[in-house]
Amino acid sequence: MNRIPSIPSRNGERGIALVVVLILLLVMSMLALVSLRSTLMEERMSANMADRSASFQAAEAALRQGEQFASGKPPVPGSGCLNGLCAIPAPTDAPRWKTAANWNTAKVVDIDMGTHSVGAKYIVELIAVNVEAKGQCLDNQDPNATCTGTESRYRITALSEAAGRSSVMLQTNYAVP
Repeated sequence: MNRIPSIPSRNGERGIALVVVLILLLVMSMLALVSLRSTLMEERMSANMADRSASFQAAEAALRQGEQFASGKPPVPGSGCLNGLCAIPAPTDAPRWKTAANWNTAKVVDIDMGTHSVGAKYIVELIAVNVEAKGQCLDNQDPNATCTGTESRYRITALSEAAGRSSVMLQTNYAVP
């Protein structure tokens, strides 16, 4: 005798498939959220890097303008800083670039970055005057020759900053014969 297999009754079903599918859906949702968070973090990091790069370029351009300004040996004030130009500091003075008041009177430069402009400032500090210009002999190719020329030495500090954006400060020493 052949028996026809019986269809299981509804009383035997327990709904485990629904629980398994819900757990899998929860796991997939968590993976999607982690992936989205990682993508957003990478986007923020690249935006910060682009912002820092723009600030660095603006500070570099301001530094070049400060060097060009110093190459003309501008007359410096008797003491302190005025319009971005600072006198020789006293040994007890705080570094000029660390004093906020000096940045309030610094030379301001707007650097065009193509899609937007970035602001930068610079200050030029006279460090020394009539310093022997070593290695600057114009009439003799001998490196051991005695030089008779003198030079003025400047410290140029450029700062590029904006509210809520990256801040970059660059500094160079510049000698003018």
